[in-house]
Amino acid sequence: MSTKTKNMLTTLLTLGMTALAFLLCQLAIVNDWSWMTSTLKGQLVNICAWIIMAVSLNLVVGISGELSLGHAGFMSLGAFSAIIVGSWLKRGMGMESGELRFVIAALSAVLVAGIGGFLIGIPVLRLKGDYLAIVTLAFGQIISNVLRLLYVTVDTDTGSLAMALKIGSGTPKLPGKDIIKGAQGASRMPQDATFVIGFILVMLTLLIVLNLNNSRSGRAIRAIRDNRIAAEAMGLRVTKYKLMAFVTGSALAGLAGALYGLNQSSLQATFFEYNKSIEVLVYVVLGGIGNIWGSIISATTLTILPEMLRSFSEYRMLIYAIVLILVMLATNNPVIKGWFRMVSGRISDRRNRKTGKKEARP
Repeated sequence: MSTKTKNMLTTLLTLGMTALAFLLCQLAIVNDWSWMTSTLKGQLVNICAWIIMAVSLNLVVGISGELSLGHAGFMSLGAFSAIIVGSWLKRGMGMESGELRFVIAALSAVLVAGIGGFLIGIPVLRLKGDYLAIVTLAFGQIISNVLRLLYVTVDTDTGSLAMALKIGSGTPKLPGKDIIKGAQGASRMPQDATFVIGFILVMLTLLIVLNLNNSRSGRAIRAIRDNRIAAEAMGLRVTKYKLMAFVTGSALAGLAGALYGLNQSSLQATFFEYNKSIEVLVYVVLGGIGNIWGSIISATTLTILPEMLRSFSEYRMLIYAIVLILVMLATNNPVIKGWFRMVSGRISDRRNRKTGKKEARP
C-alpha cells in the first residue's frame, strides 16, 4: 500500500469516526438516553471548541515542533471578534438568521486571529526552544490585557460601532449599547453556536490539518522539525513553512474562539489567560504530540471529567489533577508500553496466521 493511499485511508477513518460520534450524540439527544444528561448537552459545543483548539495546537507543537504557550490569546482574538461582529449584525443591522450571523462572525474571527498569528509569527519564529515559548506566553498575556481595556458599543438606530481603549482611570463614554465593557467583558451576545455547527467546524479543522500534514508543505514542515540544518541545506525556506503552520494554527484557534464565544451568555478576557494555554497544551501532550486522534479524545475526556467529578465538591479538581498525573505516568511507563506492544504484536501475529491458513486452502 502506497503512502498516499494510507494517508487517505487514515483521513477517511478519522472523519468517519468523528461523524459516527456525532450521530451517536444526536441519537442520544433525540431518544433522551440516560447517559446524555442536561450537563453533557450543555457541554457539547464547548467540547467541539476545545477539540479544534487541541488539534490546532497539535499542528504547531506536534507537526511543526514549536512550543507555543500563548495559543489561548488567538482564541480570545477570535472570540471577541466574533462577539463584536455577531452583536453588530443582530442589534445594529437587524439580521435575523443566526446561521448567517455565525458564518460572517466566524470568518471575521479567523481573519483577525490569522493576521495576529502572522504579525506575531514573523519576529517570534526566528527564536527557538524556551525563548519561543516565553515570547508566545508574553504575547498571549499582552492580548488578554489589551482586551481588558477594550470598550465597544453599537448604536441600534444607525447600526454604527464605536470602539475605544481605556487609558488612565477614566472610562470611555461611547454612544449606543454596550457589547464589550472593559474588564467586565462581553454580555448579551447572540448565542448562535450549535452542536451541528460545532461538528461541521471540527470536520473542517480535521480536513485542513490532516491535508496539510499529508501534503508537500506538511512533509517540509516535519523535515524542518526533525532536522532544521539538513532542511535548510536541502533548500527549504524554514521561516516560510514554520510561519505557515503557525498562522494556520492561530486562525483555527480563532475559529474555536468564535464557536466558544457565541455559545456563552457572558465572557471576560481573563478567561483566556496563560492557564488556558497550558490546559490546551495538556490536551495535546496527554493525547500524544503529533497524534490528532489523541487530541480529540483527550480534549473530550478532560472537558467532561471536571463535571463528572462535581459530586466530589471541593475535591474534584484535586482528583482531576491526580488522574492527569497517573495517566501521564502510565503512558510514559516502559513496562506498560511494552505490554501494549506485546498485545498488539500478538493480535497482529494471529491475524497473519489466519490469513496464511486461508491462503493455503485450495
